[in-house]
Amino acid sequence: MQDIRWAVAGPGRIAAKVAADLALVEGTTLAAVGSRSPERARAFADEHGGPDTRAHGSYRAMVDDPDVDVVYIATPHPQHAALAVACLEADKAVLVEKTFTATLAGAWRVVDTARTHGVFAMEAMWTRFQPAVVRMRELIADGAIGEPRSVQADLGTVRDVDPDDRLFSLELGGGALLDLGVYPVSFAQMVLGTPDRVHAVATRESTGVDADGAMLLGFPEGRFATMHTSFHSPSPGQARVFGSTGWIDVLPRFHHPTVIVLHHDADDEGERIELPATGSGLYHELVEVTDCLRRGATESTVMPLDDTLAVQGVLAEAADQLGLVFREDDSTV
Repeated sequence: MQDIRWAVAGPGRIAAKVAADLALVEGTTLAAVGSRSPERARAFADEHGGPDTRAHGSYRAMVDDPDVDVVYIATPHPQHAALAVACLEADKAVLVEKTFTATLAGAWRVVDTARTHGVFAMEAMWTRFQPAVVRMRELIADGAIGEPRSVQADLGTVRDVDPDDRLFSLELGGGALLDLGVYPVSFAQMVLGTPDRVHAVATRESTGVDADGAMLLGFPEGRFATMHTSFHSPSPGQARVFGSTGWIDVLPRFHHPTVIVLHHDADDEGERIELPATGSGLYHELVEVTDCLRRGATESTVMPLDDTLAVQGVLAEAADQLGLVFREDDSTV
């Protein structure tokens, strides 16, 4: 079968890791790179592609490239929606880096376009495809901890405030909520479903973005999730799923773990299960997209679009409570 031809939009640090793992996926090729900078596109294509990898000095040129099947979008959050819609309208599948879009309305635009045109789209939530997380979900489905009742998760790092850094620019979708908060929210949604209550608190930086924050999510039948994120405090990055008969520890860092521990009693040491990832861990989501395209599927059953919309809804409610206003950048393409 012909290789699935990938393009990368936004040749940055994460895109470089994706390109490295893409080289491990059988039946794929990095066909093109798109950037607003022709020089950056060319340099990325030379480093991560082959002699036939095309470098496009605009996103429109990449979208119009007839020899691209799927585009990995790694631009800043506000640019995701317009670029994804343009790709989908050009019959190109998309893998959109998390957070999927800057706003809930932007997410709906992408999802509606994908479904209207019957073209594959998926959020690049690599956590759901990690072998250790796949095994955790199997254990939960098999009743290993009884009925899942609650989730705890933390994700903190230390970042120096830099007004020129995307992470500290509200216009570029910066802040801990979209950069870090998406992970525990998506993790909780994966385990417990869609919450019906959201409570968020956070501090603000001088640039206007949120820095340290916490969320309490409420779910039907008294279930809940607690989580915190930070730009100023390192934290282990651990998650824990509590059930009615036991619990599962997802050891750091939970968004790309290699070890989970199954517990049935407070006094036991637990059953340690180690399942390392391939490559840097991004390999598994790339395999999912490639397999879906070969089967003609328009959505992933592991990371369905309805789950992405649910997560975006939580982030939007939290942003509203925190007074954060994000906007989509429709000038991208």
